[in-house]
Amino acid sequence: MTKLLITGAAGHIGKVLRAGLRDQYELRLADIAPQAPAGEGEEVVTADITKLADLLPIMQGIDVVVHLAGIPDEGAWEAVRDLNIDGCYNVFEAARQAGVRRVVFASSNHAVGFHRRDRMIDNRVAPRPDSRYGVSKVFGEALGRMYADKHGMSVACMRIGSFRPDDIPTAPRHLFTWISHRDTVQLTKRCIDHPDYHFVVVYGVSNNARNRWDNANARWLGYKPEDDAETYAAEIAATGHSEDSLEALYHGGFGCLVEFDGDPRRID
Repeated sequence: MTKLLITGAAGHIGKVLRAGLRDQYELRLADIAPQAPAGEGEEVVTADITKLADLLPIMQGIDVVVHLAGIPDEGAWEAVRDLNIDGCYNVFEAARQAGVRRVVFASSNHAVGFHRRDRMIDNRVAPRPDSRYGVSKVFGEALGRMYADKHGMSVACMRIGSFRPDDIPTAPRHLFTWISHRDTVQLTKRCIDHPDYHFVVVYGVSNNARNRWDNANARWLGYKPEDDAETYAAEIAATGHSEDSLEALYHGGFGCLVEFDGDPRRID
């Protein structure tokens, strides 16, 4: 059975993956935060990704790392740097030193957030981060590419859309960007189980009728999302919530709006 290490296992996505994957892999669940006690086929460990020494022992015997740990949205540079940049490097380097064959990295749509939403984009568009957080995800994707090319590691980068802890989309943008819990588990499994790939970027998005992210270049992974945010369109409309006119211009939505003092006319 494949032995899987999940970093950030105490987070919202980590908990969903723990529940969805526990019967299919041996799980080593790592976080600095408290976790529920280990069940059958699970091992719970405490680790700080900013410390390489914490990661080296927990990588031993692991086949695949699913790297979720880090700041989950925009934050102060020091926190983003320490966790999402230095911590990400530590995870890849510890995996390399331990001979781990594959890393599945939780990237984000905010790595390409300043592309205009009126254009469908695929996984080959240039990076256009919308925040310091988005910059850290561009770094993680570039780091994964280097470890794939230089060290022969198999790397998948999942550009996760709008994952909701309660599994319900609630904002107009979610009609484009939502990914359900069920589809999150399926996509992660595809990235874990596919027999052979070098490096791939894939959007973590459900089968939304209004989707603006094209996964055609990664169709060979076999990801077939089942859920559609359109099911919730009436409820979202009834809330009366709407996007700011600037926010609605870009794929990154609110990520672009935070601290924005630029000129939209100069953003092609």
